[in-house]
Amino acid sequence: MVKLQVLYGHPKDPAAFEAYYRDPHTPIALKVKGLRRFEINKVIGAPGGGQPAYYRTADLYFDDMEALTTALSSPEGQAAAGDIANFATGGVTLMVAEVQELVSS
Repeated sequence: MVKLQVLYGHPKDPAAFEAYYRDPHTPIALKVKGLRRFEINKVIGAPGGGQPAYYRTADLYFDDMEALTTALSSPEGQAAAGDIANFATGGVTLMVAEVQELVSS
C-alpha cells in the first residue's frame, strides 16, 4: 500500500481554509477512483510547544504506486489537485510514501 501525504502550511485565514476544505474540497477528493482510505488531520501542537510546522495534513491511501499514478492522472485526481490552489494559502507539500504497518488495532 502507498499513500499520498498532503501537508498544508498555516493559511492566511484559517476559518476560510476550514470552510473550503470541508466543502467543496473534501467531497472532490473523495471522488478519486482507487482511493482506499482517506484521513484528514488538524495539527494541534508540536512536541515541546511552539507552532507546529503544518496546519493540517491528509493521507490518501492506494493499493500500490500504479493505482496512485492512475488516480492522480484521472479527471477526478486532476480536479482535486487543481482545487488545492483555491484554499491552501499557506502552501502545500506533497509526498508519496510506502506504508509499512507495524501495529494493527
